[in-house]
Amino acid sequence: MSAPHNRVALITGAARGIGAASAAALLADGWRVVYSGRDPVALQAAIDHAAPQAQAFGPLSTRALAVKADVTDAGSVAALFDTTVQHFGRLDLLFNNAGLFAPKGLLEDIDFAAWKQVVDTNLNGVFLCTQHAFRVMKSQEPRGGRIINNGSVSAHAPRPNSSAYTATKHAVTGLTKSASLDGRRYDIAVGQIDIGNAATDMTTAFTQGVAQADGSTKVEPVMDVSCVAQAVVYMANLPSSANVLNMMVMATQMPFVGRG
Repeated sequence: MSAPHNRVALITGAARGIGAASAAALLADGWRVVYSGRDPVALQAAIDHAAPQAQAFGPLSTRALAVKADVTDAGSVAALFDTTVQHFGRLDLLFNNAGLFAPKGLLEDIDFAAWKQVVDTNLNGVFLCTQHAFRVMKSQEPRGGRIINNGSVSAHAPRPNSSAYTATKHAVTGLTKSASLDGRRYDIAVGQIDIGNAATDMTTAFTQGVAQADGSTKVEPVMDVSCVAQAVVYMANLPSSANVLNMMVMATQMPFVGRG
């Protein structure tokens, strides 16, 4: 268990899956955590679920906060960061985790509105949250902080019929690198975690069969989501003088290495 500290983390898409697991792991490590998402009931349920492992540093009523927010809406994002600073006084870590898999299908058949929904969530949401995190982190005392973006193995190699998702994850990699450079002057470290087949509600289909590049459908191995949460905690706890620009955490036997 870590020594007590007053560092503050904000996690988008924190109601379930990777976001909820990472938030719980940070709470258990002594962080104060803002759980952000569109469903306040699910956010509070995630906080309650984390309670047994995260009580060592005090009651969660003083260390965890659920804030309803939509990362695709600029006004909602601004309110989210205002609430975070008003409640906890500062921001030390932003985990840009919110994202969508859909739409799946032939590139030529994808509806533009569905494409735009993925871009708004996976890319524009990361930009908006990063922008507000920069504003907070460069002006607080002590200055600086850390931003971790949730990328994907798809930021390196696409799955069939995943043009919208893959395009946004490649774009997030570019944004991560650009923000890492721009953040140096403000003591803001920016990195990315690329995840392959963490066992969540979004990857249930992987255990039933996933389309492969050769046209076949195969079951793919998954890993426990706690493996990702532990990696996020590791990145979050690095000293300000060090940064993981990019980390890949993947199920050992998933068919990524050797694709193509």
